[in-house]
Amino acid sequence: MEKVNVTINGIPVSVPKDYTVLLAAREAGVDIPTLCYLKDINEIAACRVCVVEADINGVPVRNLPASCVLQVAEGMNVRTNTPAVRKAVRTNVELILANHNRECTTCKRNRNCELQKLCDELGIEDVRYEGDKREGKIDALSHSIVRDPSKCILCGRCVSTCKNVQGIGVLDFTKRGFKTEVAPAFGFSMRDVDCVYCGQCIEACPVAALHERDYIEEVWAAIDDPTKHVVVQTAPAVRASLGEEFGLPVGTPVTGKMVAALRRLGFDKVFDTNFSADLTIMEEGTEFLGRVTGGGALPMITSCSPGWIRFCEMKYPEFLPNLSTCKSPQQMFGAIAKSYYAEKAGIDPKDIVCVSIMPCTSKKTECARPEMEVDGIRDVDYSLTTRELGDMIKQARLRFADLPDEAPDSILGEGTGAAVIFGATGGVMEAALRTVADILTGKDLPDVDYKVVRGIEGVKTAAVTLPINGVDTEVRVAVAHGTANAAKVLDAVKAGELDVHFIEVMACPGGCVHGGGQSIVSAKDRLDVNPKVNRANALYSEDLRLPERKSHKNAEVQALYDNYLKEPNGHLSHKLLHTHYQKRDTYCLPE
Repeated sequence: MEKVNVTINGIPVSVPKDYTVLLAAREAGVDIPTLCYLKDINEIAACRVCVVEADINGVPVRNLPASCVLQVAEGMNVRTNTPAVRKAVRTNVELILANHNRECTTCKRNRNCELQKLCDELGIEDVRYEGDKREGKIDALSHSIVRDPSKCILCGRCVSTCKNVQGIGVLDFTKRGFKTEVAPAFGFSMRDVDCVYCGQCIEACPVAALHERDYIEEVWAAIDDPTKHVVVQTAPAVRASLGEEFGLPVGTPVTGKMVAALRRLGFDKVFDTNFSADLTIMEEGTEFLGRVTGGGALPMITSCSPGWIRFCEMKYPEFLPNLSTCKSPQQMFGAIAKSYYAEKAGIDPKDIVCVSIMPCTSKKTECARPEMEVDGIRDVDYSLTTRELGDMIKQARLRFADLPDEAPDSILGEGTGAAVIFGATGGVMEAALRTVADILTGKDLPDVDYKVVRGIEGVKTAAVTLPINGVDTEVRVAVAHGTANAAKVLDAVKAGELDVHFIEVMACPGGCVHGGGQSIVSAKDRLDVNPKVNRANALYSEDLRLPERKSHKNAEVQALYDNYLKEPNGHLSHKLLHTHYQKRDTYCLPE
């Protein structure tokens, strides 16, 4: 790649010619502040916080250009710490603060706010400008996402993420002038538009203009109610991110400390969604084999991701017959906890409160869906994000890093390596292949690493030869993460350009490890670390350390079938573990 020579604060550096000054500065070890910048997603120079002075071979670049969009050139000389730059940056930040809701101590993002951190770095202790504050009605009507216009700084990061990364475009700039606001069109609530509640807008937001709907107090109330038996389940991806809430490096696995923390918070039983992830493979794998050998809608498409399910219901309803009828692991767990576990423990299901800890904001809406119940008993009562669990641990004054490593409770706590990789894109497909391959060959195959479906490429395809009805058959699979990539796959299937048997879709880029409820990694930190990769690696390391790496070898799942369900896809399984989906209109107020 062709390179150019530039000088930044007197430091010579050679960088690719397509670099911006912002990226070149990092190569030189020089930190330039940013606010609206989100690498490869939102590079629009809106906030004017990254301005610099520059010249090219002695010829000044006009004004103070924004380094996030200023391309390097041979002989460029950049200065980031001149009086003019310092004055401009400070003034621009103060002008943002002038109409910002500065109630920081009660803010959802207090101590984890990019604007607050920037003010601290710049030494801003007072705001010279005062004006009308940005106001707007808080939109808290959805089960998943709250939008607070008074916190919005109009950086556009959520807009670009929703539109360009997810391909949905629910959010955009509305109104004009001082009244400009980032919101859905026509004044609709987030509840009533084609939002899939993936929460990627929350991950992108530098402040607290967007955040999850909080159910912490409801969960505390349940724990404190002596008449309730409160059980908790933890999704695979949570253990790869929770440590970040306490200062641990991105992607540090903290399974044992997470279990210990939950026990000390007062939950009556600490279980693991890995159990129901293995259960999902048993049900979904059996369903897939049934469709391949006995007829059924192909390609079959996974149904673990509620954001993807909403996307399919609204954008691609013609593929609803292709969706697996399996509930997600979150919902399967709740249904089993309030039937099998309740029976074993001798507890009235109505007295059980099921709480899930998820990397996902869309899970909050999923557990509120009307069909997610059995005989009038809700599968899951409350779904909390990784961040909410972090808040609960802090509220309980637990010293997380000093907690011992503990194991989940039985009889819903065992999980295999196949279950834990559910949290990474391609993980559900790999877990399914591990079990389906064993079933079809009748062997305990030693090679369980289907690395061809791993990685963060937007769309992956692969083929595996398996014996079906006694004939070696090429089983073709596809994996997509992020709804924009899901659309590409479905469009290719419709056009006859992609012929596959099985498709895994996750709504979030990278899969659950980068879900909208995970610990937030700032835009600046994302330049040095990729949370999708680091957290996925943590899950693959967990997979390797577990004694069993195939879902059908989960002893607790085997006991569930032997003693209760009898067989995958059987009558009781269909009652508890399967559901249906329906076409949904968008921009439509509920009745």
